[in-house]
Amino acid sequence: MSPLGKAAPGRILIYSRTVGFRHDSIPTAIQSLRNHSTTINVVFDQTEDPAEFTDENLQKYDALLFLSTTGESDGKTALQSYLNKGGNFVAVHSASDSLRNTTFYGKELAGSYFDYHPALQNATVDVIGPNHPSTSGLPSAWKVVDEMYNFVSDPRSLGAVVVLAANESSYVDDGTRKFDQGTPHPIAWFQEHGAGVDIGDVSGRSFYTGLGHLNETWQDELFLSHVLGGIQWTLLSNTTLAFNATALVGNMDNESRTTPTGAATSQSSPSPSTPQ
Repeated sequence: MSPLGKAAPGRILIYSRTVGFRHDSIPTAIQSLRNHSTTINVVFDQTEDPAEFTDENLQKYDALLFLSTTGESDGKTALQSYLNKGGNFVAVHSASDSLRNTTFYGKELAGSYFDYHPALQNATVDVIGPNHPSTSGLPSAWKVVDEMYNFVSDPRSLGAVVVLAANESSYVDDGTRKFDQGTPHPIAWFQEHGAGVDIGDVSGRSFYTGLGHLNETWQDELFLSHVLGGIQWTLLSNTTLAFNATALVGNMDNESRTTPTGAATSQSSPSPSTPQ
């Protein structure tokens, strides 16, 4: 995977606060992302302190990465403001079980909050949809050991494009599905224009993957190519200082920037089970 052109590094804030279930893989995930930061020309900062969600602090970042977060959190006003200014958003695994009472956050996830998952087991995930950096390095039928999340709605209903789908014939799910998440079963998707942005403001890109439960997953190069590809794609929104000198948010230390293709433009829940 090549770095993002010749631009100075994009800056990403990893947010890993949990209120409820906490994944043991969070420290491994943070270290793995940092170990691969030069691969995609990114600087990763990390926090679990919602007090850092202020307008002044968030404006330094080209993307926010919600890493296996759970539960509610403060700083929602600053988060909404950041997204409205063209900030990009990446969410991983149980981030879909966060801020469940926050409408704009749900839309940024394409409406698809976590419902439940069957037991951790071997499964096959199919690459579907258009060519995308998050799937370009994956086999068409990718064998994983992970939790096949079920969701309360179909992300495609808010315009998301699904790039990974759980092959439901490859694993056992004895749970009761109460919601229509669409077919094929969504596991990872993107939004060219994040739907959590207020009408009339500048929308960055949004990317979500439901995978990432185990420590071993975050040490797997195929999985990391999936996540890093998704991150790389979000930064190509052209709505932050990573590539756009007139943007309102992003790494203010950038002195040289390039303009990527695929630039973005302006755009006008029931109680779940607990992820484990």
